[in-house]
Amino acid sequence: METIVRKQMIIHPDVMDLLNNQIALEMKASASYLAMASWCDQRELLNSKAFFYKQAEEEREHAMKIFEFVNDNGGSAISPSVNNINNDFDSLRGIYEASLDQEINVTQSIFNIFKTARKVDDFVTEIFLQWFITEQAEEEDKFRSLIDVFDLMEGMPLKMIDERLPKE
Repeated sequence: METIVRKQMIIHPDVMDLLNNQIALEMKASASYLAMASWCDQRELLNSKAFFYKQAEEEREHAMKIFEFVNDNGGSAISPSVNNINNDFDSLRGIYEASLDQEINVTQSIFNIFKTARKVDDFVTEIFLQWFITEQAEEEDKFRSLIDVFDLMEGMPLKMIDERLPKE
C-alpha cells in the first residue's frame, strides 16, 4: 500500500531543514530560560524568576509556531532533543548577558533562514519569518535595556537591582 502524502510541500526542503534546526534552537532557549528562572528562584530574585519563566514560555511558543508552520505547509516538523543546558551561573548580570547572547544567536539563525528562503524563492516562509525578525529586534533591545539597569545601579544590593527589573 502506498503512503498518501497529506499535502504537497509548499516550503523548500532546504528551508524546512533550517526551520527544524530553529525549532531545536527555540526549545533550547526555552530550557535555558527555565534554568535561569530556577537559579533566580533559589536566590529569592522574584522579578527575575518571573521574567525568565515568561521568557521560557515565549520561546516554547515560538518553537510551536514554527513547528505548526512546517507541518501546515506539507513539511515534516521534528521534535528536538534538548541537551547541554547550563544550570550554573555566576551572577544575575551574567544571566542577562548570556540571555542577550542567546537572543543574538537566535536572530542570526532566523536571518539565515530568511536569506535561504529568499534565495530559493520560498516566499511563504519569507513572509512567515517577518514576524520573527521584528520579534527578535524587540527581544535584543529589551535585554540591552535590562543590562543597562545593572550599569545604572552598580554597587547596589542584588535584591534591590532585581526589584527594579521587570517581571515581564
